[in-house]
Amino acid sequence: MKRSIKNLLQIVLLAIVCFLAYAVYMQIKTPLDFNEVKSLRDQDVINRLKDIRTAERAYKQVYSKYTGSFDTLINFIKNDSMIYLIKTGSADDSVAVAKGLVKTIEVKVAVMDTIFKKGFDADQIRYIPHSDNVEFILAADTLTTGSKVTIPVFEAKAPFKTYLDDERFHQELVNLIDRQKTIGKYPGMKVGSITEATNDAGNWE
Repeated sequence: MKRSIKNLLQIVLLAIVCFLAYAVYMQIKTPLDFNEVKSLRDQDVINRLKDIRTAERAYKQVYSKYTGSFDTLINFIKNDSMIYLIKTGSADDSVAVAKGLVKTIEVKVAVMDTIFKKGFDADQIRYIPHSDNVEFILAADTLTTGSKVTIPVFEAKAPFKTYLDDERFHQELVNLIDRQKTIGKYPGMKVGSITEATNDAGNWE
């Protein structure tokens, strides 16, 4: 009888040791897995934010402002054109100037053929990767700088919770968001700002 109890206690202790070892292992492994997933997903989101920035800068080049509408931005990418000035001849060549050979020609080039590679899917630019078709938070405005100059600005944001939400990493995500808020940083990826002049920089740069 005593031997049976002793064996039972040994089994229980072994189970407890195994459980504790597993718990410690998961405490180490889960944050590492989260960081690996975060790194991969962050990069996909950053790439999409760079595409948005490229499109917004092209839009500003044509219209002298940014847009806070993805419908407008996508239509611009798919259907609009950009004007480029091509100069022929040299203004320093007096003979060419006298003969009227120095000219500036306007050439229209489709936006899609100018700023993105062939096969680019403009319709996807609005969606945050690894989310359930959640759209980036897009806004555009004007900002008056300290030197009293009014400049157009835009920002596009993707909260961490939209693309890192995973029941495996619930606590890690909560901790990440809390840390960002504690130090006064946006809890996600973003490019540009409508509250300060950032030269369209991303918060990963």
